[in-house]
Amino acid sequence: YEEGWIKPNPPKQRTEKTIAIVGSGPAGLACADQLNKAGHIVTVYEKNEYLGGLLTLGIPNFKMDKKIVERRIKLMKQEGIKFKTGVNVGVDVSAKELQEKFDAIVLCGGAESPRDLPVEGRDLKGTYVAMDFLTQQTKKYLGTKFSDAEIISAKGKKVIVLGGGDTGSDCIGTSNRQGASSVKQYELLACSPKERDLDNPWPQWAFIERTSTSQEEGVGRDYGIMTKKLTGENGVLQKLHAVRLEFGPKDPKTGRREMKEIEGSEFEEDVDLVLLAMGFLGPRKEGLLEELGVDLTERGNVKAGDNKMTSVDGVFTAGDMTRGQSLVVWAIAEGRKAAECVNNYLMAEVFT
Repeated sequence: YEEGWIKPNPPKQRTEKTIAIVGSGPAGLACADQLNKAGHIVTVYEKNEYLGGLLTLGIPNFKMDKKIVERRIKLMKQEGIKFKTGVNVGVDVSAKELQEKFDAIVLCGGAESPRDLPVEGRDLKGTYVAMDFLTQQTKKYLGTKFSDAEIISAKGKKVIVLGGGDTGSDCIGTSNRQGASSVKQYELLACSPKERDLDNPWPQWAFIERTSTSQEEGVGRDYGIMTKKLTGENGVLQKLHAVRLEFGPKDPKTGRREMKEIEGSEFEEDVDLVLLAMGFLGPRKEGLLEELGVDLTERGNVKAGDNKMTSVDGVFTAGDMTRGQSLVVWAIAEGRKAAECVNNYLMAEVFT
C-alpha cells in the first residue's frame, strides 16, 4: 500500500445479478469482495456509522490499527462495492424489501448477543457488558462524541474483568491504558494445564494456559471464581461477592468437570468497574431473523447447509452468525465460501 502497488481492480464485466450483504465485519467484507470480483453488483448494509464490524469496533486499536481496515474498504469501494451505513436491516429496511430488490441476501451479522450475569446487583452503575466498553473506546478514537454521563472509563478505578477469553484480554489492555488503579481478571473455569493432557494430543487445539500481551502488561488473574452478587450504595457499584469452586474429574461422555462451591471460601472485593466478558450466545433474533423466519440450530445460530443457504431460498449466511463466536480467520473463510455458494446459485440460472 505504501509503495502504491495495491490498486483497484474492478471486474471488466458485470452479470447484473444483485446481492445484499447484511453486516460489514470480516465475513461480510470477504463475501462482498469475492462476489464483486465475480462481476455481481454488491451492496453491503451496516447498522453502525462505521464499517468493519468487529475489526473496527470490537478489536482495540493497540491490537489492530484501524487504518488497515479503512484502506481495504476504500479499495473495495473503488472496485464498485456499495456500502450503506447507519441502516439496520429489519428495522430501517425490512427483509421483504431486500428480498424484492436483490437476487440473493447474505447474512453476516455476527454473534452479538452477550452472555450476561444474572445475579443480584447486575443493574448497578459500574457494571457493563465488555463490548459496550470496547466499542465506545474505539468510537471515541474515531471521533464520536459522548456525554460525561455516557462515558465508560477505567481511569483511576478498581476494575474486575469476568471472563478469560480474547474479549477479556482486550478489556484488560484498554483499562490499563486508561489508567485503572488496579485490574483483576476472574475466570469461572479452572486454570488450564501448562502442557497438553494425554487426551488432548496434536493436532488438536492445545488446551493449555496462555498469557496474552494485555495480560503481560499487568493483571491479577484468578481461576475457579463464581460471582454470587454485586452490591453498592445509591445505585453505584462498590463490591463484588464471590465464592471459590472445586472441580471433579472429567465426564468421559461430555468432557466437562463438575463444579462445586468450596464451603467457607466466600470473599468480597472492592470494585468500581465490572466488565462482563463471558462470551456470546449467538446472533440477535429480533428484527431481521424473526422477519425472515430462518431456522436456527440448537445453539441459537442461523442454520445453514453445506451450500451456506438458510431455510429460506436465496438467503445465505456466513461467519459467527452461523458458526457461533469464533476467530476472524474463520469468519473470512466462511465469507469466501458463502460467496462461492451464492455465485453457484445465481449463475446456475444462466447455464440451465
